[in-house]
Amino acid sequence: MERFRDGAQDAFEDLFARHAGRVQGFLARMVRDGALAEDLLQATFLSVIRSRGRYEPGTRFTPWLMTIAANAARDALRHQRHVDAYASTEDATPPTGLAPDASDPSLRRHLLDALHQLHPDHREAVVLSKVEGWSFDEIGALRGISAGAARLRAHRGYEKLRELLGGLEVAR
Repeated sequence: MERFRDGAQDAFEDLFARHAGRVQGFLARMVRDGALAEDLLQATFLSVIRSRGRYEPGTRFTPWLMTIAANAARDALRHQRHVDAYASTEDATPPTGLAPDASDPSLRRHLLDALHQLHPDHREAVVLSKVEGWSFDEIGALRGISAGAARLRAHRGYEKLRELLGGLEVAR
């Protein structure tokens, strides 16, 4: 990132190649829409280009990048809530009668539906901790909160998932 900040255009291509897959996966889990995740990926890296002058040398790049991506996802989700509030849509009920096999596509869909129903802050903490493998210290640094607050957000997300999934066990 420091090379890109100093004007090396090929450095941006290296950054994109190295980090785009991880960012896209994170965004897809956050917004549950592949096309929107792709748009947000592009917006994230456009923000990197626009913000390169504000990048401080010595700062870890991945948390900085993921902060930009998380903000883009939150903005998109907030916008979608406003759109949904004014649109007349049918009530989509998650599927029931799930098999306990984790490879079952209907179970996977049910899990994704439950994850999508979490508050965005809780969903972000769950995805970052359980899927991305981030520590609560890293999540706290990303969001500008304490590690304890990040842990609490994840805990509330786990509890809500347990409630939404009924008798299914959610791994901690």
